[in-house]
Amino acid sequence: MQIYMDNNATTMVDPSVKEVMLPFLDQSYANPNSLHDAGTATHAAISKAIDQVYAALNASDNDDIVFTSCATESNNWVLKSIWIDKILNGDKSHIIVSEVEHPSILSTCKFLETQGVKVTYLGVNEQGVVEVATVEQAITDETALVSIMWANNETGMIFPIEEISKVCRDKDVLFHSDAVQAVGKIDVDLSKIDVDFLSLSAHKFHGPKGVGALYIKNSQSLSPLLHGGEHMGGRRSGTLNVAGIVALAEALRLATDDLENTSHKIALKRNHLEDKLLETIPDSFVVGDRAHRTPNTLLISIRGVEGESMLWDLNRAGIGASTGSACASEDLEANTVMLAIGADSELAHTGIRFSLSRFTTDEEVEYTISKTQEAVKRLRAISSSYAVVQPTLGGEAAECNIKG
Repeated sequence: MQIYMDNNATTMVDPSVKEVMLPFLDQSYANPNSLHDAGTATHAAISKAIDQVYAALNASDNDDIVFTSCATESNNWVLKSIWIDKILNGDKSHIIVSEVEHPSILSTCKFLETQGVKVTYLGVNEQGVVEVATVEQAITDETALVSIMWANNETGMIFPIEEISKVCRDKDVLFHSDAVQAVGKIDVDLSKIDVDFLSLSAHKFHGPKGVGALYIKNSQSLSPLLHGGEHMGGRRSGTLNVAGIVALAEALRLATDDLENTSHKIALKRNHLEDKLLETIPDSFVVGDRAHRTPNTLLISIRGVEGESMLWDLNRAGIGASTGSACASEDLEANTVMLAIGADSELAHTGIRFSLSRFTTDEEVEYTISKTQEAVKRLRAISSSYAVVQPTLGGEAAECNIKG
């Protein structure tokens, strides 16, 4: 039995999305910038896709949505362009991010620091969330940009984006949100929440890899990251990935259609998985209040069970899970989010992330519960760090707060 519980890393392509995408790989493959009929024939599909994305995000006609290769590109574009547009000219000198951002944000900021940019990395509370007051206190007259993720990729915790956006607007500071883990899982309504820039990737909501987008409020100026032709109105050069764009739009339409009902069904499965693991595995801890998490995500730490060892056992049982961000999964260092919320070094090595999707079945959840229990029993029996001997799995549910 093969079970996929790593949907925060990537998702399967919805069969309906694949069906919409294939004609632009097999038949209508011409370059849309070509003047011949084969090229111009793709324009209607691109226009429809753009309209679908605007509708799904409830963006205004005055806003721009520019297709990119992924959210990593979109994140790099915003940060580096703010550096070019606002900092190199001496107007500003400062960028604010959280210390639990995706590596595409943190690594870019580390690069910008080598170029003289001042970067503040905000800490999080015991739930793994940046507090609004923390953002407000960090903003200075020199701040050019605040970039805070909408939802965390490892914990699923949802950040107070609406309140942070209001603080940034009051302070006249540009605000960007990496919404990769939010779009398609929770309501992201850009008519209600005032962000200047927003990044997303199709492969996080059952679209293909290799296509993403950047939302730009009021079509404001932003220096291009890629220079070349006049594609996307000169904002992002490179021949348009028509198949990918059409697929992203269809995947986003499917993900946001009846979103509340779909999210509720996923949350029921996630909650059952979470409850059973906490009930039957003593010294286990889940990071973050699930009422404020994306409906599909569970980051659980099991004392005495190293995350990589648990992944090995789960993988042998046919279950794909994760120790955290897939973009850094080959790094065997302690989970950075767990360290940020105050877990000790040992516990920070034990995090396992299960992330479900709308394709996850009840049978798969039950199998995952059983095999996780078996793995814990085996690994604790040979652990040199777990002192408590448990003859059988079982115990009281642990508190979610692991700080202290």
